[in-house]
Parts: sequence; structure tokens; C-alpha cells
Amino acid sequence: MMSGRFITLEGGEGVGKSTQIGALSASLEARGVEVVATREPGGSAGAEAIRTLLMEGSDDRWDARSEALLFAAARADHVARTIRPALTRGAWVLCDRFVDSSRAYQGGGGGITDADILALHRFGSVGLLPDRTFLLTVSPVEAARRLTERGGSDRMGSKPADYQARLAARFVEIAEAEPARWRVVDADAPADRVTAAILAELELWLP
Repeated sequence: MMSGRFITLEGGEGVGKSTQIGALSASLEARGVEVVATREPGGSAGAEAIRTLLMEGSDDRWDARSEALLFAAARADHVARTIRPALTRGAWVLCDRFVDSSRAYQGGGGGITDADILALHRFGSVGLLPDRTFLLTVSPVEAARRLTERGGSDRMGSKPADYQARLAARFVEIAEAEPARWRVVDADAPADRVTAAILAELELWLP
């Protein structure tokens, strides 16, 4: 049995997920909540090793199927060693990306079917899904400004414009199809307003 809460932040490059994970962690901890802030790919020793394979090198280092398998393997280790133990002891897990990123990147961007990605997820991570997922959206101009400010993108973020467009469309499609779990947040707004909007959606679960 798991008594904690599992919250994920999703979106394309430059939407501010890392900033919001930090702000949300501080706010929740101030309320006495144990928080485990983590990321994908990564979040456990095995998953971090796979992250290096995925995030470095040229854009065409892996094809979509290889990426999907590597992400699923990293996620399986992350879930088994970090996420499930934290939820079981009652912690809140805040994760920068989860399986929905695979559905968008390797699905919408790379052409892998949603059924195949979810089948890998059921096998590797026993189908674990977040309690709430926030899709952060920004305009292309603002995303580009933020990426420039932070010094550019990794291998996934450097994929071509048509891939990025399919990615953004797929995130919206998934969110609209699963409204009970997803909330869409305009992240063009100042960071503190974005944090407040997310916390307002979590208020019923907070002590």
C-alpha cells in the first residue's frame, strides 16, 4: 500500500519544470511534508547511468525504438528503487518527467505507438501512474529565450523543429484525453504565479 502522493511535471524544453520542482519542494516542506524531488531519466543509480547514454551525443545516436527501451529500463529502476519506497513511507514524490514524456517524445515525436510505450511501462514499472500531472506550456518564443539563457539544450532538446511541434501537440492530446489526472498550466506567467496555480490544484491533499 502507498500512502504518499506522486506528482509529475511535463512539457517541452524550457517550460520551467526544474524551477517549479524546487519551488514546490520548498512550499511542501514548509508544511511539514516529506518531499522526494527527482527527475527522468535518472533518479536512481542505474537510471542515472542510462541517462548519460540518452542525453549525450548526436541527435541521431538512438532511433525511437532504442530510446523507448532505454527510457523504460531507466524508469523501471527509478520506480523500484526511489519512487515506490518513498510513496510507501508517505512521502510526496515530485518528478520532472515520467512515462508521459515517453508517450510524447518517442510517441508523438518518434512515431512509436502509445500502446507499445504503455506495454513497456506495465512490464517495467508495473503500470505506476502519477496522482496528478501538470503540463506546463509556454510560447515558442519564450521557450527559446529560456533555453538561450541557460546555455542551450541537451540531445533531446536539440531535435528539429518539426519534432518539437509534434511533441507539443502530443502533450496537449494526452492531457485532453485524461482530464482526471492532468492539469494544464500557462507557464509564460511569472514563476511564482505558476507555483501558486499548481499548489491551488493540490490544496485538497495538503495537510
